[in-house]
Amino acid sequence: MSAPSTVAIARRAEPDTADASQAALRTTMRNQRIQDFFFHKITWLFAASVLLVLVGIIVSLAIGAAPAFEKFGPGFITSSDWDPTNEQFGALIAIWGTLSTSIIALALAFPVSFGIALFLTEICPAWLRRPLGTAVELLAGVPSIIYGMWGLFVFAPLFADHVEPVLKSTLGKLPFIGPLFQGPIMGVGVLTAGVILAVMIIPFISSVMRDVFEIVPAVLKESAYGLGCTKWEVVRKVVLPYTRNGVVGGVMLGLGRALGETMAVTFVIGNANELSWSLLGPGASISSTLANEFGEAAPLHMASLFALALILFTITFIVLSAAKLMLVAMSRKEGVK
Repeated sequence: MSAPSTVAIARRAEPDTADASQAALRTTMRNQRIQDFFFHKITWLFAASVLLVLVGIIVSLAIGAAPAFEKFGPGFITSSDWDPTNEQFGALIAIWGTLSTSIIALALAFPVSFGIALFLTEICPAWLRRPLGTAVELLAGVPSIIYGMWGLFVFAPLFADHVEPVLKSTLGKLPFIGPLFQGPIMGVGVLTAGVILAVMIIPFISSVMRDVFEIVPAVLKESAYGLGCTKWEVVRKVVLPYTRNGVVGGVMLGLGRALGETMAVTFVIGNANELSWSLLGPGASISSTLANEFGEAAPLHMASLFALALILFTITFIVLSAAKLMLVAMSRKEGVK
Protein backbone atom coordinates (compact mmCIF):
# COMPACT_ATOMS: atom_id res chain seq x y z
CA MET A 1 0.00 0.00 0.00
CA SER A 2 1.34 3.40 -0.96
CA ALA A 3 1.79 6.15 1.60
CA PRO A 4 -0.96 8.82 1.70
CA SER A 5 -0.27 11.83 -0.41
CA THR A 6 0.50 15.28 1.03
CA VAL A 7 -2.75 16.67 -0.39
CA ALA A 8 -4.85 14.01 1.36
CA ILE A 9 -3.14 14.70 4.69
CA ALA A 10 -3.76 18.44 4.30
CA ARG A 11 -7.45 17.83 3.55
CA ARG A 12 -7.86 15.71 6.68
CA ALA A 13 -6.07 18.40 8.78
CA GLU A 14 -8.34 21.27 7.59
CA PRO A 15 -11.45 20.20 9.61
CA ASP A 16 -9.36 19.67 12.73
CA THR A 17 -7.84 23.18 12.41
CA ALA A 18 -11.26 24.76 11.85
CA ASP A 19 -12.71 23.00 14.90
CA ALA A 20 -9.79 24.17 17.03
CA SER A 21 -10.23 27.76 15.82
CA GLN A 22 -13.96 27.71 16.58
CA ALA A 23 -13.33 26.24 20.04
CA ALA A 24 -10.75 28.93 20.77
CA LEU A 25 -13.18 31.60 19.54
CA ARG A 26 -15.97 30.26 21.78
CA THR A 27 -13.60 30.19 24.76
CA THR A 28 -12.53 33.78 24.09
CA MET A 29 -16.13 34.96 23.76
CA ARG A 30 -17.10 33.15 26.97
CA ASN A 31 -14.21 34.76 28.82
CA GLN A 32 -15.20 38.16 27.46
CA ARG A 33 -18.80 37.70 28.61
CA ILE A 34 -17.60 36.71 32.08
CA GLN A 35 -15.27 39.70 32.24
CA ASP A 36 -18.01 42.02 31.02
CA PHE A 37 -20.43 40.63 33.61
CA PHE A 38 -18.02 41.21 36.49
CA PHE A 39 -17.02 44.62 35.14
CA HIS A 40 -20.67 45.68 34.94
CA LYS A 41 -21.46 44.45 38.44
CA ILE A 42 -18.35 45.99 40.02
CA THR A 43 -18.93 49.40 38.44
CA TRP A 44 -22.60 49.23 39.43
CA LEU A 45 -21.48 48.46 42.99
CA PHE A 46 -19.15 51.47 42.98
CA ALA A 47 -21.95 53.74 41.77
CA ALA A 48 -24.41 52.32 44.28
CA SER A 49 -21.92 52.78 47.11
CA VAL A 50 -22.01 56.55 46.53
CA LEU A 51 -25.77 56.55 46.99
CA LEU A 52 -25.46 54.34 50.05
CA VAL A 53 -22.94 56.71 51.62
CA LEU A 54 -25.21 59.66 50.82
CA VAL A 55 -28.23 57.96 52.36
CA GLY A 56 -26.15 56.96 55.38
CA ILE A 57 -25.04 60.55 55.94
CA ILE A 58 -28.61 61.83 55.72
CA VAL A 59 -29.94 59.17 58.08
CA SER A 60 -27.18 59.71 60.65
CA LEU A 61 -27.67 63.48 60.59
CA ALA A 62 -31.43 63.12 60.90
CA ILE A 63 -31.13 60.73 63.84
CA GLY A 64 -28.64 62.98 65.60
CA ALA A 65 -30.74 66.10 64.99
CA ALA A 66 -34.08 64.55 66.02
CA PRO A 67 -33.91 65.62 69.72
CA ALA A 68 -33.32 69.26 68.75
CA PHE A 69 -36.20 69.37 66.28
CA GLU A 70 -38.46 67.58 68.76
CA LYS A 71 -37.75 70.21 71.44
CA PHE A 72 -37.66 73.38 69.33
CA GLY A 73 -39.71 72.36 66.30
CA PRO A 74 -39.53 74.35 63.03
CA GLY A 75 -38.76 77.42 65.12
CA PHE A 76 -35.21 76.12 65.42
CA ILE A 77 -34.54 77.42 61.90
CA THR A 78 -35.95 80.92 62.49
CA SER A 79 -34.72 81.44 66.05
CA SER A 80 -31.64 83.58 66.71
CA ASP A 81 -31.10 82.22 70.23
CA TRP A 82 -27.88 80.29 70.82
CA ASP A 83 -27.32 79.93 74.54
CA PRO A 84 -25.66 76.63 75.55
CA THR A 85 -25.87 77.55 79.24
CA ASN A 86 -29.68 77.74 79.21
CA GLU A 87 -30.01 75.15 76.42
CA GLN A 88 -31.73 77.50 74.02
CA PHE A 89 -30.68 76.97 70.43
CA GLY A 90 -31.59 78.41 67.06
CA ALA A 91 -29.98 78.22 63.63
CA LEU A 92 -30.74 81.67 62.18
CA ILE A 93 -27.41 83.29 63.10
CA ALA A 94 -25.38 80.43 61.62
CA ILE A 95 -27.54 80.26 58.49
CA TRP A 96 -27.20 84.00 57.92
CA GLY A 97 -23.43 83.84 58.37
CA THR A 98 -23.09 80.88 56.00
CA LEU A 99 -25.21 82.39 53.23
CA SER A 100 -23.78 85.90 53.51
CA THR A 101 -20.13 84.82 53.43
CA SER A 102 -20.80 82.44 50.52
CA ILE A 103 -22.66 85.10 48.50
CA ILE A 104 -19.87 87.62 49.09
CA ALA A 105 -17.27 85.05 48.09
CA LEU A 106 -19.10 84.09 44.90
CA ALA A 107 -19.76 87.71 43.94
CA LEU A 108 -16.06 88.50 44.23
CA ALA A 109 -14.65 85.25 42.88
CA PHE A 110 -16.76 84.77 39.76
CA PRO A 111 -15.62 87.81 37.74
CA VAL A 112 -11.99 87.34 38.80
CA SER A 113 -12.10 83.63 37.90
CA PHE A 114 -13.74 84.39 34.58
CA GLY A 115 -11.03 86.93 33.79
CA ILE A 116 -8.26 84.49 34.73
CA ALA A 117 -9.70 81.70 32.60
CA LEU A 118 -10.31 84.03 29.67
CA PHE A 119 -6.78 85.42 29.85
CA LEU A 120 -5.19 81.97 30.02
CA THR A 121 -7.13 80.59 27.05
CA GLU A 122 -7.54 83.57 24.72
CA ILE A 123 -4.99 86.28 25.51
CA CYS A 124 -2.04 84.90 27.45
CA PRO A 125 1.24 84.40 25.49
CA ALA A 126 2.18 80.77 24.98
CA TRP A 127 5.37 81.05 27.06
CA LEU A 128 3.43 82.36 30.08
CA ARG A 129 0.37 80.11 29.85
CA ARG A 130 1.79 77.00 31.47
CA PRO A 131 3.57 78.59 34.49
CA LEU A 132 0.63 80.89 35.20
CA GLY A 133 -1.86 78.02 34.93
CA THR A 134 0.30 75.90 37.23
CA ALA A 135 0.41 78.72 39.77
CA VAL A 136 -3.38 78.96 39.78
CA GLU A 137 -3.70 75.22 40.30
CA LEU A 138 -1.17 75.30 43.15
CA LEU A 139 -3.33 77.86 44.96
CA ALA A 140 -6.13 75.27 45.04
CA GLY A 141 -3.87 72.91 46.96
CA VAL A 142 -3.04 75.33 49.79
CA PRO A 143 -4.59 74.02 53.05
CA SER A 144 -7.49 76.06 54.35
CA ILE A 145 -5.84 76.60 57.72
CA ILE A 146 -3.04 78.47 55.93
CA TYR A 147 -5.60 80.80 54.37
CA GLY A 148 -7.14 81.25 57.82
CA MET A 149 -3.84 82.14 59.48
CA TRP A 150 -2.96 84.52 56.67
CA GLY A 151 -6.39 86.10 56.91
CA LEU A 152 -6.19 86.57 60.69
CA PHE A 153 -2.62 87.80 61.07
CA VAL A 154 -2.00 89.62 57.76
CA PHE A 155 -5.18 90.41 55.88
CA ALA A 156 -7.50 91.33 58.78
CA PRO A 157 -5.24 94.10 60.18
CA LEU A 158 -4.77 95.60 56.72
CA PHE A 159 -8.50 95.35 56.10
CA ALA A 160 -9.28 97.11 59.40
CA ASP A 161 -6.79 99.93 58.81
CA HIS A 162 -7.33 100.70 55.13
CA VAL A 163 -10.52 99.14 53.72
CA GLU A 164 -13.25 99.05 56.35
CA PRO A 165 -12.94 102.76 57.28
CA VAL A 166 -13.38 103.68 53.62
CA LEU A 167 -16.38 101.39 53.22
CA LYS A 168 -17.98 102.77 56.37
CA SER A 169 -17.46 106.39 55.36
CA THR A 170 -18.75 105.90 51.81
CA LEU A 171 -21.11 102.97 51.35
CA GLY A 172 -22.15 103.12 54.98
CA LYS A 173 -23.88 106.46 54.37
CA LEU A 174 -25.95 105.30 51.42
CA PRO A 175 -29.65 104.41 51.81
CA PHE A 176 -30.75 100.77 51.78
CA ILE A 177 -27.23 99.28 51.67
CA GLY A 178 -25.80 101.59 54.32
CA PRO A 179 -26.57 99.31 57.31
CA LEU A 180 -24.49 96.57 55.70
CA PHE A 181 -21.34 98.68 56.05
CA GLN A 182 -21.90 100.19 59.46
CA GLY A 183 -20.70 98.85 62.77
CA PRO A 184 -17.43 98.29 64.59
CA ILE A 185 -14.21 98.25 62.62
CA MET A 186 -12.41 95.16 63.87
CA GLY A 187 -10.83 93.56 60.83
CA VAL A 188 -12.54 90.25 61.51
CA GLY A 189 -16.16 89.72 60.55
CA VAL A 190 -18.54 88.49 57.90
CA LEU A 191 -17.06 90.62 55.11
CA THR A 192 -13.51 89.53 55.88
CA ALA A 193 -14.59 85.88 55.89
CA GLY A 194 -16.29 86.38 52.53
CA VAL A 195 -13.17 87.89 51.01
CA ILE A 196 -10.96 85.07 52.31
CA LEU A 197 -13.43 82.54 50.92
CA ALA A 198 -13.31 84.32 47.56
CA VAL A 199 -9.52 83.96 47.48
CA MET A 200 -9.90 80.27 48.30
CA ILE A 201 -12.46 79.42 45.62
CA ILE A 202 -10.95 81.46 42.79
CA PRO A 203 -8.47 78.68 41.85
CA PHE A 204 -11.25 76.07 41.70
CA ILE A 205 -13.60 78.12 39.53
CA SER A 206 -10.89 79.48 37.25
CA SER A 207 -9.34 76.03 36.71
CA VAL A 208 -12.66 74.51 35.68
CA MET A 209 -13.47 77.47 33.43
CA ARG A 210 -10.05 77.29 31.78
CA ASP A 211 -10.46 73.59 31.07
CA VAL A 212 -13.90 73.99 29.52
CA PHE A 213 -12.82 77.04 27.49
CA GLU A 214 -9.98 74.99 26.00
CA ILE A 215 -12.36 72.32 24.62
CA VAL A 216 -14.11 74.80 22.31
CA PRO A 217 -13.27 73.70 18.74
CA ALA A 218 -10.81 76.09 17.16
CA VAL A 219 -12.78 76.08 13.90
CA LEU A 220 -15.73 77.76 15.64
CA LYS A 221 -13.63 80.62 16.96
CA GLU A 222 -11.72 80.98 13.69
CA SER A 223 -15.00 81.16 11.79
CA ALA A 224 -16.24 83.91 14.09
CA TYR A 225 -13.00 85.85 13.69
CA GLY A 226 -13.31 85.39 9.93
CA LEU A 227 -16.73 87.02 10.03
CA GLY A 228 -15.23 90.06 11.72
CA CYS A 229 -16.10 89.37 15.36
CA THR A 230 -14.01 90.93 18.07
CA LYS A 231 -12.41 88.84 20.80
CA TRP A 232 -15.16 89.74 23.27
CA GLU A 233 -17.86 88.85 20.71
CA VAL A 234 -16.21 85.48 20.15
CA VAL A 235 -16.21 84.82 23.88
CA ARG A 236 -19.79 85.98 24.37
CA LYS A 237 -21.37 84.39 21.31
CA VAL A 238 -19.22 81.27 20.78
CA VAL A 239 -17.21 80.28 23.83
CA LEU A 240 -19.78 80.92 26.57
CA PRO A 241 -22.75 79.23 24.84
CA TYR A 242 -20.60 76.20 24.03
CA THR A 243 -19.24 75.84 27.57
CA ARG A 244 -22.25 77.01 29.62
CA ASN A 245 -22.70 73.75 31.50
CA GLY A 246 -19.03 73.60 32.44
CA VAL A 247 -19.02 77.22 33.61
CA VAL A 248 -22.05 76.66 35.82
CA GLY A 249 -20.44 73.49 37.14
CA GLY A 250 -17.30 75.39 38.09
CA VAL A 251 -19.31 78.08 39.84
CA MET A 252 -21.27 75.46 41.77
CA LEU A 253 -18.02 73.75 42.75
CA GLY A 254 -16.73 77.00 44.17
CA LEU A 255 -20.03 77.73 45.93
CA GLY A 256 -20.04 74.27 47.49
CA ARG A 257 -16.51 74.84 48.76
CA ALA A 258 -17.54 78.21 50.21
CA LEU A 259 -20.63 76.82 51.94
CA GLY A 260 -18.74 74.07 53.69
CA GLU A 261 -15.42 75.76 54.44
CA THR A 262 -14.54 75.52 58.13
CA MET A 263 -11.06 76.44 59.31
CA ALA A 264 -10.46 79.61 57.29
CA VAL A 265 -13.88 80.98 58.22
CA THR A 266 -13.40 80.07 61.88
CA PHE A 267 -10.21 82.16 62.00
CA VAL A 268 -11.64 85.38 60.56
CA ILE A 269 -15.43 85.51 61.03
CA GLY A 270 -15.27 86.50 64.69
CA ASN A 271 -17.33 83.59 66.06
CA ALA A 272 -19.95 85.78 67.75
CA ASN A 273 -23.50 84.52 68.15
CA GLU A 274 -24.99 87.88 67.27
CA LEU A 275 -27.49 88.61 64.50
CA SER A 276 -26.64 91.88 62.76
CA TRP A 277 -27.10 93.39 59.32
CA SER A 278 -23.57 94.77 59.44
CA LEU A 279 -21.05 92.88 57.33
CA LEU A 280 -18.21 94.54 59.20
CA GLY A 281 -19.21 93.04 62.54
CA PRO A 282 -18.36 89.54 63.79
CA GLY A 283 -20.67 86.62 63.11
CA ALA A 284 -20.77 82.86 62.88
CA SER A 285 -21.36 80.29 60.19
CA ILE A 286 -22.62 76.74 60.44
CA SER A 287 -19.18 75.26 59.83
CA SER A 288 -17.43 77.56 62.32
CA THR A 289 -20.04 76.80 64.97
CA LEU A 290 -19.56 73.08 64.46
CA ALA A 291 -15.78 73.39 64.65
CA ASN A 292 -15.85 75.48 67.81
CA GLU A 293 -18.48 73.69 69.88
CA PHE A 294 -18.50 70.00 69.04
CA GLY A 295 -15.89 69.08 71.61
CA GLU A 296 -17.75 70.33 74.71
CA ALA A 297 -21.41 69.81 73.80
CA ALA A 298 -24.07 68.42 76.12
CA PRO A 299 -26.69 66.03 74.65
CA LEU A 300 -29.19 68.73 73.55
CA HIS A 301 -26.34 70.96 72.43
CA MET A 302 -24.93 68.07 70.40
CA ALA A 303 -28.33 67.44 68.82
CA SER A 304 -28.53 71.12 67.85
CA LEU A 305 -25.12 70.88 66.19
CA PHE A 306 -26.33 67.84 64.25
CA ALA A 307 -29.34 69.90 63.22
CA LEU A 308 -27.04 72.63 61.94
CA ALA A 309 -25.11 70.06 59.93
CA LEU A 310 -28.35 68.74 58.44
CA ILE A 311 -29.40 72.28 57.52
CA LEU A 312 -26.04 72.88 55.82
CA PHE A 313 -26.46 69.65 53.86
CA THR A 314 -29.95 70.75 52.84
CA ILE A 315 -28.77 74.19 51.73
CA THR A 316 -26.05 72.65 49.58
CA PHE A 317 -28.50 70.17 48.06
CA ILE A 318 -30.99 72.93 47.25
CA VAL A 319 -28.33 75.11 45.62
CA LEU A 320 -26.99 72.30 43.45
CA SER A 321 -30.50 71.17 42.49
CA ALA A 322 -31.46 74.72 41.54
CA ALA A 323 -28.39 74.97 39.31
CA LYS A 324 -29.25 71.69 37.60
CA LEU A 325 -32.86 72.75 37.04
CA MET A 326 -31.67 76.05 35.61
CA LEU A 327 -29.47 74.24 33.09
CA VAL A 328 -32.33 71.94 32.11
CA ALA A 329 -34.65 74.92 31.61
CA MET A 330 -32.08 76.73 29.47
CA SER A 331 -31.58 73.62 27.34
CA ARG A 332 -35.33 73.30 26.80
CA LYS A 333 -35.55 76.94 25.71
CA GLU A 334 -32.80 76.33 23.17
CA GLY A 335 -34.74 73.33 21.87
CA VAL A 336 -37.86 75.45 21.43
CA LYS A 337 -35.94 78.03 19.49
